[in-house]
Amino acid sequence: MTQTSYRDVFLLACCQALLLTNAAGLISMNALVGYSLVDVKTIATLGATTYVLGSALSTMPMSLWMGRVGRRRGFMTGALINVGGCAIAVAALSLKSFALYCVATAVIGIYNAIGLQYRFAAAEVAAPADKARAISLVLAGGIVGGFLGPAITRWGRDLFAAPFLGSFVMLAGVALVALAVQSQVHVPKPHAAERAGGGRPLRVIVRQPVFVVAALSGALGYGLMNLLMTATPLAMDFCSLPYAQAAFVISWHVVGMYAPGFFTGSLIDRFGVLNVILLGVVVMAAGAAVALTGNTLTHFLVALVLVGVGWNFMYTGGTALLTESYAPAEKARTQGANDFIVFSTMAVSSFASGAMVSAAGWEAMNWSALPVLAVVAVTVVWYARRFAK
Repeated sequence: MTQTSYRDVFLLACCQALLLTNAAGLISMNALVGYSLVDVKTIATLGATTYVLGSALSTMPMSLWMGRVGRRRGFMTGALINVGGCAIAVAALSLKSFALYCVATAVIGIYNAIGLQYRFAAAEVAAPADKARAISLVLAGGIVGGFLGPAITRWGRDLFAAPFLGSFVMLAGVALVALAVQSQVHVPKPHAAERAGGGRPLRVIVRQPVFVVAALSGALGYGLMNLLMTATPLAMDFCSLPYAQAAFVISWHVVGMYAPGFFTGSLIDRFGVLNVILLGVVVMAAGAAVALTGNTLTHFLVALVLVGVGWNFMYTGGTALLTESYAPAEKARTQGANDFIVFSTMAVSSFASGAMVSAAGWEAMNWSALPVLAVVAVTVVWYARRFAK
C-alpha cells in the first residue's frame, strides 16, 4: 500500500476502534439495563434487537446516500446520530422507560450501520491487490473498543442515581471524538457512474453464487456470534458470576473478533478466501463446543474468544468475497443489500437470544449453533467445487 493508503487505513482503523467502543459498551450492559427496566425478563434483550433493527432498516438508504455524497460526510453524520441516540438513552434511564430505551438503541444502531461501511472504505483507498489486507487491518482497530467500551460502562455505571446513565454520557463523548477523526479521512469521491446508478438489477446481483456465499458467510457468522455474545452477560449472571467478569469476557471476546485482523488478510492472500471462511466455521464450532463443557469464568472466556476469532475469519472472508460480485456502478446497492441481510439475521438472533437463554438455557443455545455452521461449510464447499477458479 502507498503512504497515503496507509494513512487513510490507519484513520479508518481508529474510526473502527471508536465504533467498537460504542458497540462493545452497549453490548456489555444492554441485557442488564433491559433486565432492570422490564418485568417480562424474556424480552430483556429487546434493546439489542431494536439496535440491530435500526441498523438493518438504515443500511440500504445510508449506503445509497453515501454513494452520492461520499463516505466522509456519511461517517460524520453517523457520529452525530449516535450522540442523539445516547441522549435518548439518558432520558430513558432517567424516566425508567424500557420503550424509550429501545428507541434509543434503534437510533444508535444507525451509527453502527454507517460505521460498518469502514471496511468497504478501506477497500476503496487500497490497491486491488491490497484489498483483503486493508479490510482486515481496519477491522483490527476494533481491539481498542473491546477493552475501552466495557471499561467505560464500568466507569460510568454509578456516576448518577440511575445505573448506566453515566455510561451513555461517556459514549456520547466517544462519538464526538470519532467525529473529529472522521473529518480527516480521505476516501475517493463516488464515481459519476456510482452516483447515477445503473448496472445490473439488484435481483440479478444477489442471485450470483459468489454473492450468496459471501452474504451467507457474513450473515450466519454474525448472527451466531451475536446470539451467543448478547446472551453471555445474562448467562453469566444466571451462573452467579459478577458483572465485572461478564465485562471482562466481552472485552476479550471483542479482542478475539478483531485481533486476527492483523493477519487475516495475509491468510486470505496465501490460502484463499474460501479456506479462511471454512477455518472460521471450524473455530466458531470449537467455541460452541467449549461452552458445552462447563459454566465457569474460564469456559465463558475461552468459548467467547474462539467465537470471536471464528467470526473474524467468516466476516472478513465474506467481505473480501463480496467485492468480487459487483461493478463500480453497482457497489452501493450490493453493499447495502449484503449488510441488510447481515443485520436482519442479527435482529432475529438478538430477539431470540434473551428468550433462548432464559427458557432453554446456555447449553441449548450453543448446540443450536452447530447445524447452522454446517450449512455455511456445505455451501462454501459447493461453491469451491462448482465455481471457484
